Amino acid sequence: MLGFNEPEFLSQMASAVALRPQIEELVDRLVDEGFDNLYLVGAGGTYAQMWPYERLARQRSTFDVRAVIAAELIAAGEAALGERSVAVFTSASGTTDDTVRAIDYCKARGVHTVGITGYPDSPVARNVDTVLLTEPKAWPFDPQMLVFMTRLLSRRGEFEGYEKLAAELDRLPQILLEVAKQAEPVAEKFADDHKDTGYYFLVGGGNLWAYTYLYSMCVLEEMQWLRTTRVHSAEFFHGSLELLEADTSVIVFQGEDEGRGLTERAANFARRISKDVTVFDTKDYPLDGISPEFRGLLGPLVHDVATGRVSKHLERVRDHSLELRRYYRVMDY
Repeated sequence: MLGFNEPEFLSQMASAVALRPQIEELVDRLVDEGFDNLYLVGAGGTYAQMWPYERLARQRSTFDVRAVIAAELIAAGEAALGERSVAVFTSASGTTDDTVRAIDYCKARGVHTVGITGYPDSPVARNVDTVLLTEPKAWPFDPQMLVFMTRLLSRRGEFEGYEKLAAELDRLPQILLEVAKQAEPVAEKFADDHKDTGYYFLVGGGNLWAYTYLYSMCVLEEMQWLRTTRVHSAEFFHGSLELLEADTSVIVFQGEDEGRGLTERAANFARRISKDVTVFDTKDYPLDGISPEFRGLLGPLVHDVATGRVSKHLERVRDHSLELRRYYRVMDY
């Protein structure tokens, strides 16, 4: 596979999965001690990665769980944030400035802070009250966040089958390796067909709206300098559909949760207008060892791995490194 280090991938995923005992101990301790609300704090991609778990909590729980943008939290504040709050932060590098400042902001208000990163000497790791360490560059954070949230809901009697899910997640490294392998030829063809495409219209819903936002902003825009429009499938018919034309390249992220019907409706309409509609669907992947009732929960993680192959092939056909930046962490702002 192009630009794919299989041993490193397996090792990084294994390090994320291996955090389960620590996450369970942490969640159990927090529940036993008692807290009133949970803040999931991120910036850019790490903010988007929090949305599925806020959404899961809203669907199943009466507990107050909020995903917030780090910089906005500092600027606007949260009346409920305080000594009875817990805040979770993720950062691949452990150095994201907005995240580091948000940790300080929360600690000054007595919040118990939890950080997930791969760098023990980073500002995030050093500054939080509890740090959960993976191998360096381990991404995404969905395995850890899924365990954290389902354990919390399970302890509250709001999620059935936690032990079964947790055991199945132990197989994630190999399951996701197979996803990457299966996605490779699809990704290669997509990139070859879209070498000269300069604008993409992205659609997703349910717990995949987060990944739609992330892939649009953090990959196509940030890493490839491509213009995009992104819209939630439930909002598709309230404005953005007017941008569709026969040659508009539409990417649809489809999952297996409650949002599937809404996304199908949007994709079906898009096909009536555009001749270039690509649907990436989690149903295309076997996910051997994952029970049917849990497949929907893994949508963001499956798409992250599968479209990671698309990103590498776009890098190839466009001769544009995924590491290249003009402004982000280059200029002061």
